Amino acid sequence: MSALAAYSTSTGEAFQFWTLGTVAVIGALCTVFMKRAVHSALCLAGTMIILAVFYLANGAYFLGIVQIVVYTGAIMMLFLFVVMLVGVTAADSLKETIKGQRWLALLSGLGFGILLVGGIGNASLSEFNGLGQANANGNVEGLATLIFTKYVFAFEITGALLITAAVGAMVLTHRERTERAMTQRELAEKRVRDGKHLPPLPAPGVYARHNAVDIAGLLPDGTPSELTVSKTLRDRGQIRDVSTEAIADLKALQQRSEERLERDEIEPPHFTRKTEREAEEASQ
Repeated sequence: MSALAAYSTSTGEAFQFWTLGTVAVIGALCTVFMKRAVHSALCLAGTMIILAVFYLANGAYFLGIVQIVVYTGAIMMLFLFVVMLVGVTAADSLKETIKGQRWLALLSGLGFGILLVGGIGNASLSEFNGLGQANANGNVEGLATLIFTKYVFAFEITGALLITAAVGAMVLTHRERTERAMTQRELAEKRVRDGKHLPPLPAPGVYARHNAVDIAGLLPDGTPSELTVSKTLRDRGQIRDVSTEAIADLKALQQRSEERLERDEIEPPHFTRKTEREAEEASQ
């Protein structure tokens, strides 16, 4: 029964393979043909996640988790970080800086295709050992035995490539300083000479009805101050303008104050009339 199970495929397994396999192939093709490097890296990350699903479906649980955590979660995110840090876009020059690199790329692709066809042919023509024999002492031990015995050379070459990629990323992002860094005193003197804003910036919402970061502070005349809000929020258009409301409130307060003063001038306060009446009674 175990021998027959190794060669038989259930309906669910076939549906999973053809569905996810199609998506994986599309992701791989998008990795090659996408114009932007960031989009290519994202497509490759999706293909790696589908490979992890295949590993889990075939009983290689440790390898599936490693595929997600290490390759997709760490290495691919490192690739994305390097691409965004270096700034590789579709506008970069396609002119070859190293002669013959296209022919080397074609030869490398041809060699990889031969290895892929050979691996598929070997898997199709040879007998299956089965998951029971491969994971006889556990998936982790079986995987470690293959990595550090049969495939130790490929494992070391992969590690060397990853280290080279990390070093290359640091070299590409390194910028040599061409002039001496200015001290704090020199920066302060430069701000004074340029006539920039010297004291600390006012906090958001000063003299306004709210003190949220998206509400500009008001100057004494009621106009908003752009220095009190973040430039990022201002560029996004996420600043709430309360200047009109604040000015209206100030005008209403001023009008109420004027009306109160006029009323007090026309009609003396109550305590004043009482004081005068008490003075007349006392004199009588």
